Amino acid sequence: MNAGIDHPPIVKSLVWSDEAATQLFATALAAQPALRWAFVELHGDLGAGKTTLVRHLLHALGVQGRVKSPTYAVVEPYELPDLNVWHFDFYRFNDPREWEEAGFRDIFASPGLKLAEWPDNAAGFLPRADLVIHLEAIEATSRQATLTAQTDTGRALLQGLEI
Repeated sequence: MNAGIDHPPIVKSLVWSDEAATQLFATALAAQPALRWAFVELHGDLGAGKTTLVRHLLHALGVQGRVKSPTYAVVEPYELPDLNVWHFDFYRFNDPREWEEAGFRDIFASPGLKLAEWPDNAAGFLPRADLVIHLEAIEATSRQATLTAQTDTGRALLQGLEI
């Protein structure tokens, strides 16, 4: 459903005052039907809240237990009754051969939700993201979130959030 874009990207900006606000956003995003076929990129410095957002999103989708960062494994898969989710962390990704050997091309070609932290480290391999989320710490607990819809799927996600 990663349809081409025939409109300029849609950009929304939000401020999350604390982790509870991040969790509320993740819950609202998880409720969007279009998310089940989306590719979401997460950008931000270390400590910006990328993994925290993913953890809240996965719990809102029904993942039980601990959600760990895939920093060393590069990808953590989650199988839900009606949804497959892959959480990528390309922070340590530096060998293009790993893309093919790990089967990432097949994962991105399959249905399900793909979430990618540090996507710039896999530039040239990733498809166009439906939704790009840039996070920036603005205080100890506050985050500035800039959401950019790049496809029709991303546009549906933002419109469904009513933000």
